[in-house]
Amino acid sequence: MTESRSTPAGIAAAAVAVVCWSAGNVMVVEAPMSGLQIAFWRIALGAVVFSTIVYVSGRQITPAMLRAVAPAGVVISIEIAIFFVALRSTTVANAAVISNLTPLVLLGVASRAFHEKVTGLLVAITGVATIGVALVLFGSSQHSTWQPWGDLLAFVSMFFFAAYFAFAKKGRATVPILEFQACLWIVGSVTLLPVAIVDAGGLDVPDAPQWLWLASLLAVPGTGHMLMNWAHAHVRLVIASMLNLSVPALSTAGAFLFLNEDVSAVQVLGVVIVISGLAFVVRREAELRPG
Repeated sequence: MTESRSTPAGIAAAAVAVVCWSAGNVMVVEAPMSGLQIAFWRIALGAVVFSTIVYVSGRQITPAMLRAVAPAGVVISIEIAIFFVALRSTTVANAAVISNLTPLVLLGVASRAFHEKVTGLLVAITGVATIGVALVLFGSSQHSTWQPWGDLLAFVSMFFFAAYFAFAKKGRATVPILEFQACLWIVGSVTLLPVAIVDAGGLDVPDAPQWLWLASLLAVPGTGHMLMNWAHAHVRLVIASMLNLSVPALSTAGAFLFLNEDVSAVQVLGVVIVISGLAFVVRREAELRPG
């Protein structure tokens, strides 16, 4: 992206994307499959759907596109697999909080790789928001569903998600959005296929109810990926990553409403801090736009 400011459409697309991802976190916990199998088959379904859309619309996927998108496809498929397993091994709040600390990594990436200006104010707000997500984590760590192993997996997935943000931004500079999505999931399917086969002791094809869950996961969090990938060309990397900090807050609310996960006062305080920090950043970004 060559613009120095984010556009309203870019911010809106990124905001809707994080809502979709938050809903997806809750859906994964309820899906009747293992986390790794959910990840592989959802990505494989995405490859089929988006490739079909590309070809029906008269476009095509070229080897150059696949090469440009390959780094993003590899890291996002690994991230999804690790994170889905983490969601089934700890609380939704813990997994979402840990995996979405990407601004801590992306502040440096944005400054060095994309020459985006990272002000002291943005660093300070990131710190405040991080305190908020830490409170959400602390408030949920006493739940019976909490496991240190799940938290560790979520932490690992965070680094892959940070890498995905950076690789996706580079890939979107040369590949249109629909072709990008198709290439992303094609590469992701190839990446996870061997792991999925080993995990299930063979190719474990989903049954009809499981396909419905997979289609829902493609439609909701999958749409979030498409929106965020489109937004990469219209919003600064730092702002996109800051908006991503709302995922833990929204996921915690969804887990409370639909999974009966308790929410403590400490978690509520953390949610308020996160949302307040995000609101400040987005408002300031809008004020800095020329015209």
